Amino acid sequence: MINKTARSVAEALAGVQDGATVLIGGFGTAGIPNELIDGLIAQGAKDLTVVNNNAGNADTGLAALLKTGRVRKIICSFPRQTDSYVFDELYRAGKLELELVPQGNLAERLRAAGAGIGAFFSPTGFGTELAKHADGSPKETREINGRHYVLEMPIYGDVALIKAERGDRWGNLVYRKAARNFGPVMATAAKHTVATVHEIVALGALDPEHIVTPGIFVHRIVKIDRVATQGGGFKQAA
Repeated sequence: MINKTARSVAEALAGVQDGATVLIGGFGTAGIPNELIDGLIAQGAKDLTVVNNNAGNADTGLAALLKTGRVRKIICSFPRQTDSYVFDELYRAGKLELELVPQGNLAERLRAAGAGIGAFFSPTGFGTELAKHADGSPKETREINGRHYVLEMPIYGDVALIKAERGDRWGNLVYRKAARNFGPVMATAAKHTVATVHEIVALGALDPEHIVTPGIFVHRIVKIDRVATQGGGFKQAA
């Protein structure tokens, strides 16, 4: 019987290795799998490459992971905001490598990995510093129908950490509104995908037309509670 349900976050993350490339879903604070990030901190893997849309807020979630000093490199499109002081301090001190990727290219590089596309040409970044590799060497360019393009490579992950709304024991997932963001493409681009859900439903309870991430791309799901607020209600993340 296929059952991808993990009993705990720790169990779901037990196999993450040192040096892994970790794809972490989320857009700003929407859809960030904070429980999985906290679990990764507790798990202890180091020398990580992290891929996310941004580089963390304040000192929780992704910022807390960066603060441990166990992230060697971050690949993102929006590293700086008003409360990105953890990233700022590490980057300015030379303790964190940054690969800046335009947001559309980030999504497409992840999608390309999941779709088996070897590389693709994008006009974004042509003629700028973004058209260079990390070592300063130029990326391959090509003129196609009178427009200039830059060759971009897929981003593969060893593990993807994503947040969904509901799932079943086969790993089929549905998302809540903006929390969907990078989750679906990251699930396809990783060798091993772990998803948190607020509800695990019986097989057949999810409308097949509403399933965004099929279970074939998901290896472990773990149920988490919604966050209680001071007023006694519940805070539903976007």
